[in-house]
Amino acid sequence: MIQEIKNIYHLLVAVFANIIFFFPSRKLIVIGVTGTDGKTTTANIISHILNSSGKKTAVVSSLGFSIDGKKEDIGFHVTTPSPVKLQHLIFKARRNKAKYLVLEVTSHAINQHRIFGIPFKIGVLTNITYEHLDYHKTFDNYFKTKANLLDNSKTAVVNRDDGTYTFMVDYERKKDPKNWITYGLSDSADINPNNFPFKTKLIGDFNKYNCLSAITVCKVLGVGSEEIRKAIESYDNPVGRADIYYDREFKIIVDFAHTPNAFEQILKGVKPISKGKLIHVFGSAGKRDESKRPMMGEISSQFSDIIILTAEDPRSESVSKISSEIESGIKNKKSQIIKNPNRREAIQTAINMAKKDDLILLTGKAHEKSININGKELPWNEYEEIDLALKSRFNGKNK
Repeated sequence: MIQEIKNIYHLLVAVFANIIFFFPSRKLIVIGVTGTDGKTTTANIISHILNSSGKKTAVVSSLGFSIDGKKEDIGFHVTTPSPVKLQHLIFKARRNKAKYLVLEVTSHAINQHRIFGIPFKIGVLTNITYEHLDYHKTFDNYFKTKANLLDNSKTAVVNRDDGTYTFMVDYERKKDPKNWITYGLSDSADINPNNFPFKTKLIGDFNKYNCLSAITVCKVLGVGSEEIRKAIESYDNPVGRADIYYDREFKIIVDFAHTPNAFEQILKGVKPISKGKLIHVFGSAGKRDESKRPMMGEISSQFSDIIILTAEDPRSESVSKISSEIESGIKNKKSQIIKNPNRREAIQTAINMAKKDDLILLTGKAHEKSININGKELPWNEYEEIDLALKSRFNGKNK
């Protein structure tokens, strides 16, 4: 009930924001990307393809606002900004003569009407897996909220291979068949690697799905197939997304994964390139969905030789409590478990213990510029912490 009242307030703010910025999205071709995982990479691949083909495009994602190569932060732990901030960014995109806007859309943003007034030409649904049940309470609520973007988009682009696809029948029936387009690795999808082969530098099947969703969107928008292929092949991962940051005697990969599904996908993706031990450094956010923590521990232990549990925005929760809840799901007793609530020390431990051909995977923080401890946002840079630990180990000669 309280959230419903808050949502009415958010709606009124969104109406006001549209009015004061003259409904700027009406003058743009808007592509919305939602899903549990893959939103940021998908949104940025779409933007890259469009820009590469000469179509001026702005993008708003968890990495910030970007147009003409210029980037702007949108705040700590933010994906879809508040209605006023969002409409201001859309206004800036239009003022800079963008024709296209790619918008990463969270379930919170949909539920809270932050995207009210935006006419989506294309809505993309990457996948729906276990996440945000602290907010939505049930998976059904979460599913319906995500799928709402498809209802409010002229054309729906949907992952045919996702486990929730069978529940999409009602949404598909509402669309003209030509406005319901699927993608996937299986031949049953409208767009798949067999009928649209492509090359990418990105690792893992999860990134093939991200590429295929972007390919589908850009085909709908009329971009030529060869232009799409060239852009896909030239695309480098965004910061903090399966990012191979260090690759010498051992590897260090940084990824934003913070859900059970994202864990499974990134771990599956990096395991084949790990010739030695896989060392996984992670935690789980405080004051968020607690039920996913044991699942994250179980999944990590299926792939990791060494698990280092540490802080990841614990907020007012105890890091030790969060780590214990993650550990409770670990069934593979062969995995060595180390606990250190200090993330800086945890990273140092991982780098100091790494041997030739080992792979260190750091998940959960990636691009973020702060870490929330005891309710306070403290400066944090995952990459700077890696550099410090490497310099310490190699006496200042890590590069």
